[in-house]
Amino acid sequence: MRVLVISHGHPSLSLGGAEIASYNLHKGLQACGDVDTHYLARVGAPTQRHAGTALMSLRQRGGELLYYAEDYDHFLISNRATEEIERDFVRVLQDLKPDVVHFHHFIGLGLECLFAVRDALPDTRIVVTFHEYLSICHHHGQMVKTGAFKLCYRSSPTDCNACFPEISPARFLARETFVRGMLGLADHFVSPSRFLAERYVDWGLAAERFSVIENGIDVAEAAPPRALPDGKARRSRFAYFGQLTPYKGADVLIDAVTRIPDSIWGEDSILLVYGGNLERQPQDYKDKFAALVERAGRRVRFCGAFQNHEMPNLMRSVDWVVMPSVWWENSPIVIQEAFFHGRPILASNLGGMAEKITDEVDGLHFRSGSPEDLVDCMARALTEPKLWDRLRGGIKRPLSHVECAETHLELYRRLMAEHRQPVPAARDAAAMSA
Repeated sequence: MRVLVISHGHPSLSLGGAEIASYNLHKGLQACGDVDTHYLARVGAPTQRHAGTALMSLRQRGGELLYYAEDYDHFLISNRATEEIERDFVRVLQDLKPDVVHFHHFIGLGLECLFAVRDALPDTRIVVTFHEYLSICHHHGQMVKTGAFKLCYRSSPTDCNACFPEISPARFLARETFVRGMLGLADHFVSPSRFLAERYVDWGLAAERFSVIENGIDVAEAAPPRALPDGKARRSRFAYFGQLTPYKGADVLIDAVTRIPDSIWGEDSILLVYGGNLERQPQDYKDKFAALVERAGRRVRFCGAFQNHEMPNLMRSVDWVVMPSVWWENSPIVIQEAFFHGRPILASNLGGMAEKITDEVDGLHFRSGSPEDLVDCMARALTEPKLWDRLRGGIKRPLSHVECAETHLELYRRLMAEHRQPVPAARDAAAMSA
């Protein structure tokens, strides 16, 4: 079987959860032995384009290509450079002739790439993995209201116009029609969480065309528990891993840290913040963040951005991982990485976080956006005897990248077998009479 995995970025150039998930699938398929797998990732500025073609070589490993795409319409998730899709993207398809093309995202590439696959290779099966709600929500796919920053429970042209008054309901209807039409070309959809799959089904995609498959991780060895200096020491080191954006709730976490009484926090506790991109956020958020950091003082240590390969070493100095996101996360890779290394998680009680972290079993839930509720969770972590050991004991090993690839292979084979099945006679006769 030949598989082409497509991503909106290569993890060596764009470090995000979806990029890592797609590349891990590619590596997992390579390990399966009977699969010829290739990987194509979108690239754009500031990377320089190669001459007159959109195709670029990464020169790292065989079977990996970059596709330069910049003429992109964010509203329609559309690539205006259709002539390059017809020339360069289709050239890759015709050269490889994959049995399956698996899109792990189409942002930057454009939904037209799905049409190109269906048009050039009618018998090739198309699979799409969703990582957030971009097809449904123009607000960065977050399903969060603009301005008031409240969770959004439904999408409609009228509701979306309320978030973006400058865009008419008619244009939102046109967007929805275009996006659904292009997604209709796919044979199957994959979601790493049930929650996200149900949101897309509510939006109108067929439930029978969905499979829930968790992303796999590629980590060789688990970090041991943090060595305590003596038998009386506490599990008092918390860590945040993620971008410093309003959606990720790092401000909620730092606010909570400032509220914990000195008698509970003590001299040994600390919050380690691993993240970046604060400079790209709105000014009011940066001002709010700076004020919270000043209040937190020595309780918080900023460690900067990190690379995925550093995670095992970083986990050695961590007891608890905190995920304070204020939007419906799908399946953050931090959850799998923390569980692989045996670290319980304190997480907001919504979306994929609530689905994958079981309250009182392998972590604790707190009310999303509530620093007061998070204070209670962190106070328990610092004061409740044996809580860390109990929650660590409830952690289940996450899916490896090879196990994930094997599950996908079963799906691919089923889709190919169903496609080869002859049309039932009654249906065929009805089609001819029509």
